[in-house]
Amino acid sequence: MNNTCYHCGLEVTRHNKVQAPIEDEQKDFCCAGCASVCQTIYLSGLGSFYHHQINSLLSVVDLEYPVEFYDADAFQQPFLEPSDEGVKTITLISDSIHCAACVWLIERAIGVLDGVVWVRVSLTDKRIRLSWVDADIQLSIIMQRLADLGYAAMPYEQNMAESIANKANKAMLYRISFSAFTMMNLLWISIAMYTGAADGKYHNYFQWLGFALATPTLFYAGMPFLKNAYFGLKNRFMNMDVPISIGALSTYFYSVYVLSGLSTKNEVYFDTVVNFIFVILIGRYLESSAKKSTLSASSALQQLQPKVAYVISKGEEKITPVDAIKMGETVLIKPTERLAVDGIVLSGDSEVDESLLIGESLLVRKQSGDEVFAGSVNATGSLMIKVTKTLKNSALGQIVSLVENTQYNKNSIICTLDKIIPYFVGTTIFLAIATFIYWYPYDFDLALLSATSVLIITCPCAFGLATPMSIAVASGVAIKKKILIKNSDALEVLDKVDWVVFDKTGTLTKGEFSISHIEALIDKTNFINIMASIERHSEHPLAKAIVGADKADSILEVSEFYADHGRGVSGVIHQQSYKIGHLSYVDSKHQVDTDLLNKSSILEQQGASCIWCANESDVLGFVALKDQIKSDATKVIDKLKSMGKQVSILSGDSKVVTQAIASKLGIEHMIAQALPKDKADYIKQLQQSHTVLMIGDGVNDAPALVQANASIAIGSGSDVSVNSADLVILKSTLSPIIELINLAKRTNSTIKQNITFALLYNAFMVPLAIMAKVTPLFAAIVMPISSLIVIGNAARLRNK
Repeated sequence: MNNTCYHCGLEVTRHNKVQAPIEDEQKDFCCAGCASVCQTIYLSGLGSFYHHQINSLLSVVDLEYPVEFYDADAFQQPFLEPSDEGVKTITLISDSIHCAACVWLIERAIGVLDGVVWVRVSLTDKRIRLSWVDADIQLSIIMQRLADLGYAAMPYEQNMAESIANKANKAMLYRISFSAFTMMNLLWISIAMYTGAADGKYHNYFQWLGFALATPTLFYAGMPFLKNAYFGLKNRFMNMDVPISIGALSTYFYSVYVLSGLSTKNEVYFDTVVNFIFVILIGRYLESSAKKSTLSASSALQQLQPKVAYVISKGEEKITPVDAIKMGETVLIKPTERLAVDGIVLSGDSEVDESLLIGESLLVRKQSGDEVFAGSVNATGSLMIKVTKTLKNSALGQIVSLVENTQYNKNSIICTLDKIIPYFVGTTIFLAIATFIYWYPYDFDLALLSATSVLIITCPCAFGLATPMSIAVASGVAIKKKILIKNSDALEVLDKVDWVVFDKTGTLTKGEFSISHIEALIDKTNFINIMASIERHSEHPLAKAIVGADKADSILEVSEFYADHGRGVSGVIHQQSYKIGHLSYVDSKHQVDTDLLNKSSILEQQGASCIWCANESDVLGFVALKDQIKSDATKVIDKLKSMGKQVSILSGDSKVVTQAIASKLGIEHMIAQALPKDKADYIKQLQQSHTVLMIGDGVNDAPALVQANASIAIGSGSDVSVNSADLVILKSTLSPIIELINLAKRTNSTIKQNITFALLYNAFMVPLAIMAKVTPLFAAIVMPISSLIVIGNAARLRNK
């Protein structure tokens, strides 16, 4: 007796039969290749693949590549994002995601797998971002689970994503065209029936013709709805396509029932089925187009990532894909080209436009030893640079990553809606059944069509899109203003902020210090050499000013360097210990010269910061560093006050210097000589009765940024890796703070409008459908329009 191959299902005969042990049991295969692949799958822990394949009433979605590919390092590496050791993070794209219910299902089904750290799904761009422990679960298992759910997913890459989107768009247009063709032909049949043919000898012929047109329309053009509904029911989840499919199938099979002569009724509704599918497809297509339009700013930013660059190998220029460029390689940047990587200039002299990253339109001159960033445009000469960061880890790569990740960060409103939607769909089906039961005693046709209308007209999609679309558009608006929204919850909080706390150095001031005065009890040159040699190991803005001092003419060897963050640094030179920092840090064992104290007091009252230096026995002197207040600081502070917000300064600098800056800006509240912990404690104290926004440079302010209800980091493109802040401003100016607060207010208002509309739509339309006042065709027209209104309202954020 013949049987089938355990792997591929083809016939196994005595001529081609091959046996192999699978889990201690002999299985039959049609060839050695099938036996080998099957053994590999089981060794990889993917044996459940065969159970799904055998038990499925419909075939599962096929994976794009052989299953073993997904676990290969060479396959994963181009798509992986930087993450902790042992943990991998990747972004997938799946065109099968089309409603909030899909988001809910994927996050629950994948999130429960052992080894999956987290999974987030973006409805707006159909991407799945997930993190997993490589030692606990393989990517192939996750991909197979997605396929079993009915979601064909692939690792996200811009060109690949565009290809998938174009392919899906083309398939959608084919289905729309086919359903439009059948709808127009059925329209003529309907006209003939309504104008007299219903009583003629061709009545039955027209009905069978309607059946012939409606059947392929339902099972070809409507297949995406049917398939998604099947996978939803198979996984015990009510997605939006379940009620749509039930409505279409009920109407179709009732018409078939009538056509078969099993009913005394003589009315069929094949035209309703076809019209319904056509309208729903048009709605989905318009909805998809509207989403792409609202996300245009994010897409434009991604397009700025170069695809290739000239790599110098053995003295020759070689055009190399950016993903293949490695750190340490040499890249040639020609005039007018956009830089593909971060690096250090080895040779050449040119001017570079870094406006994309730092918001400044002035050209910056770059010479040997200078740092350059991906996304910048080389204006004049050629540059030879050594790669220090590849595109994904570069400043531009991090900006794009922050922008994309914003869409996955769910705020409290989205989380609440995620929980509601499954019950929403269940309630819809319950109302449809109740409607059918109520109208059935009066008229079966009326009962069926009314129940179908209830199934179709209810729309959780409007709920699901209300918040993510508004946030996506707001993120695009922010990008154009050089603002990155890392945490979408911050938009909700910003509208409620009543107390704003500023760091001083680098936030209210430019952070570009220069030495204005030197007072030392030893030779000034030697004094500066000691300070510069120790401070060159520090990254503090004050340290950089000392290191770059013109009076420092030699660098001394330093050992045992130590940084006491917020206070100062120390080190050993020629077996002599030195401390540099605030006076309270360096003078714990010494008596400070009175003349030095008087001079430092006068300079601090003028707004200078005094950095002291002491050895083990004496305080040697100080340098006075001056900074300038940002040009728009006063205007921003005044605007915040006019909004009814209170303002504070938090600074690690001396009380005298901090007070001088506060007085110039008209700020009443200030905390000076604050360590990072002190700053966080101050924020915590304010939070007892206020909603607090912290604004800093993301270095010593990290604890305060994390503690605050909302936080903004001010920085250039090279500082976008600040992880502590909710929002990052890629400019050195403060005016974007006001723009952010206004944007948050408009975004929250739009979200409330969208949710209110979704509630009113369902509250008004569902009762009409229950009362048999709405036809299935009208319901099919109105339902996608509700989603389009939500998207259109969100898009208005771009126009304000």
